[in-house]
Amino acid sequence: MDALTVRLAHQVCDGALAWLDRVRGCFALPRGVPDHEIDGSALKALMELSLAAWLVQREAVAGPDSGRTADGLLRFAWNEFREGDLLYRLQRHTPAATFPLEVYSIFAAAGLRHSALEELIAYQAGLRASRVLEHVPNRCLAVLAAARRTGLPPMPDAADVLTPRTWLGGTPEPWMLDGNNAYGMTHTVFHLTDWGARPEGLPPALDDYLRRWLPVWVEVFDETAVWDLLGELLAVDMCLRAPDFYRPVWEHLARAQRDDGMVPNGLTRPSQEPEIAFLNHHHPTIVAVVAGTVTVARAMNRTPAPAPA
Repeated sequence: MDALTVRLAHQVCDGALAWLDRVRGCFALPRGVPDHEIDGSALKALMELSLAAWLVQREAVAGPDSGRTADGLLRFAWNEFREGDLLYRLQRHTPAATFPLEVYSIFAAAGLRHSALEELIAYQAGLRASRVLEHVPNRCLAVLAAARRTGLPPMPDAADVLTPRTWLGGTPEPWMLDGNNAYGMTHTVFHLTDWGARPEGLPPALDDYLRRWLPVWVEVFDETAVWDLLGELLAVDMCLRAPDFYRPVWEHLARAQRDDGMVPNGLTRPSQEPEIAFLNHHHPTIVAVVAGTVTVARAMNRTPAPAPA
């Protein structure tokens, strides 16, 4: 790690955050439709925006302008979720859904609470159904992480049982990594470490596995210019006990970023119109905010307080 890496991560993050702020209207949820008919992709995009803004707020390493932008985006997202009322209504409509908890945990960690939703979530956490989720293992880890952030009682040994069942937990042959497995792998790391806040949450054997093979995967996706996944791999690096920082890769990502701050996905050509480019390129831009934030924080040896146990 050196000063140039930190500057590049700051630059990419600031530009990406500014672009997200300019297109914030594209994240607005549709009006005039029943709550349960709101498109899932719209909810997911707003959740991802909330996550990025919360991480900027949590790490507190951004400059004052970017800090205010992140605070504004988080407040915008909270308002779009009707200050928790929408999540409460979605949870009541589909009691088995875990999405409302996962979204709410972000706001709860930021100090934005909804008492009725918390009571409902706490009640459902005590049901037998909460212990037999039919999700793939890395998604179950996401629910455990959300429960931890919200302050729900932990499920003893649940992560220890689930982690070996993930793709990463099986420490497979590294050449078997494809795009689908890569996204599953990155999120396994994010959920176990709470997006880098708890590197000790990653079992030592998996930390060793990633220390060996992450450089190979970073090189592959850097060569193919898949900026979306590459940004996630850079964020994974910050979740390890001894990150590498990958300065040349940050240089490539910074060059790929458009002048307006948007980061392309590397697969499709973005439109010059931000509202049109939003559809395929908001996610890599969000990822750039996340990767840049956790990189600067780790370089500054900032260790945020762990989520409630």
